[in-house]
Amino acid sequence: MALLRLRQPLKRLAGDEGEHRIDAASVAEVLRALEDSHPEVRGWILDERGALRRHINVYVNGEGVDEDALVSDADTIDVLPAISGG
Repeated sequence: MALLRLRQPLKRLAGDEGEHRIDAASVAEVLRALEDSHPEVRGWILDERGALRRHINVYVNGEGVDEDALVSDADTIDVLPAISGG
């Protein structure tokens, strides 16, 4: 199972758990499984078409990826909301 790591505010929406072990073959499947187990997350990471929202960054083992990236049991997936300011 891949390790999914979330930071605030997504962590709070996912039961205040920062780490989730999820069995899936792609980033999109991991994120859909997260939404299924924690409906409060739905719409914050993936849009209505299942694509990553533009303000969300996903990294697999430190490399930036999109929702189509494949994952294995040994992978760590970090989901980070973009930070903006002026």
